[in-house]
Amino acid sequence: MSSIKRALLSVHDKTGLLELAQTLAAHRIELIATGGTARLLQQNGFSVTPVEAITGFPEILEGRVKTLHPKILGGLLAKRDQPAQLAEAAHHGFGLIDLVVVNLYPFENVIAQPQTTLNEALENIDIGGVTLLRAASKNFPGVAVLSQPRQYAAFCEELRQNHGEVSETTRRRLAIAAFACTAGYDAVIQDYLHRQTGQDDLPTSMILVLDRKQELRYGENPQQRAGFYRNRTGPAAGFFAARQLQGKELSYNNIADADAALDLVRCFDEPACVIIKHANPCGVAVADSLEEAFRKARATDPVSAFGGIIGCNRVVDGETAAAIAENFTEVILAPGFSAEAQRMLAGKKNLRLLEMDGISQPAPAAFDCKTVAGGVLVQEPDTGNDDETAFRVVTQRPPEEEQWRALRFAWKVVRAVKSNAVIFCGDDRTLGIGAGQMSRVDSAWLAVEKARRAGLELQGSVVASDAFFPFADSVEQAAAAGAQAIIQPGGSLRDAEVIAAADQHKMAMVFTGVRHFRH
Repeated sequence: MSSIKRALLSVHDKTGLLELAQTLAAHRIELIATGGTARLLQQNGFSVTPVEAITGFPEILEGRVKTLHPKILGGLLAKRDQPAQLAEAAHHGFGLIDLVVVNLYPFENVIAQPQTTLNEALENIDIGGVTLLRAASKNFPGVAVLSQPRQYAAFCEELRQNHGEVSETTRRRLAIAAFACTAGYDAVIQDYLHRQTGQDDLPTSMILVLDRKQELRYGENPQQRAGFYRNRTGPAAGFFAARQLQGKELSYNNIADADAALDLVRCFDEPACVIIKHANPCGVAVADSLEEAFRKARATDPVSAFGGIIGCNRVVDGETAAAIAENFTEVILAPGFSAEAQRMLAGKKNLRLLEMDGISQPAPAAFDCKTVAGGVLVQEPDTGNDDETAFRVVTQRPPEEEQWRALRFAWKVVRAVKSNAVIFCGDDRTLGIGAGQMSRVDSAWLAVEKARRAGLELQGSVVASDAFFPFADSVEQAAAAGAQAIIQPGGSLRDAEVIAAADQHKMAMVFTGVRHFRH
């Protein structure tokens, strides 16, 4: 145990400060404080020693320098079990500081405001506070450090129970939290300054700061621990900006599938509905009404849609809610839910309703990251914002106007399907989805088979493939099923053979020049 006799307080966020000071004063702990912290404590009747009374030097440079002084840092860093260091402290006339209470300038909140200038951001980079936190944490065997107001209550309770002393276990835990605080703070600054350069290259060093929002029941499987973390170096978007209106907590798989739904449904301007199952779309449609879009999407694969995740780009109304309620659904993600829809869905206690603003807005710029043994793979996101002016008709017959609409729709959807991906579509809906097969011809066969099982007609449909056809066999299969147009990247050594097969069946074929693998 370590006794607390002197405390240094310097906080921007004054939440809980007076309650903390009251507990410290009750244990006869001397209070040292800076600027605004000292004034607030004095105004509320606490006896406070200003920092400048310790250092013998005033705050300078408009408050930029106030605690960076040997009498402060020496009081924090002196080892309590080293007589020579204690004698040195006595020789230079500075006392030991046993507790640091610091929270930092709100850099993250400041840069979140669109109107913030670079100069304003720089002025909100804390220097002294970070130094105090690091110094106290380095010397945690003798010093306690509070870096967040939420730590105050438990700390005060331990002080009361131990008559002014704090265990080394607590001091170590608080030091870890303080180092995490300063590391995250610096990472956010580094990310902001990098983005200010306007460079879109991969940074030579990438720092991710992940704050746990919630601990999940388990991961993909019950034997795997899991949590949901927010990346602080990116915008507070996605599911951290969503509001859960009802239902039990989201699971690991719920969040992963809902993210896939969000990524796809935001691509459409007209009312659209996306149904996701195990990270793959099992039905996508657009229509004049959301209810109609949902019914068309579900018809693609009603078996797989059971227990799926539904993404909508319009407010869910009563009619759509009634249609969704006909089957079991895990999550509905939408920009809103009408009062009638909420009443209709309230009886499904386990159904999660997620309300999210800006669903149709472009996804915030961020890198895709995937952990592998020994490191992390990083790539730019595949936004699917392909340049249609680069699309090239390579067959004798060009697509008709209705087929062009279907091809554009299919090309949006196929990007979201796991590779190898081959899908059949009309101009407003998916008809058959072949996902994740080891060969492209098997994906084509699966798409046809799924459409057959769902009772959907493929005559006159179009086909999209996320990568080139290595052989003509998939084209032959698509033609046999009734497809009349194909969109694919092109680039195979056998492109001529593939194009010839399309011409033989009087099919139209468009090369995009862009591949959309999704692993």
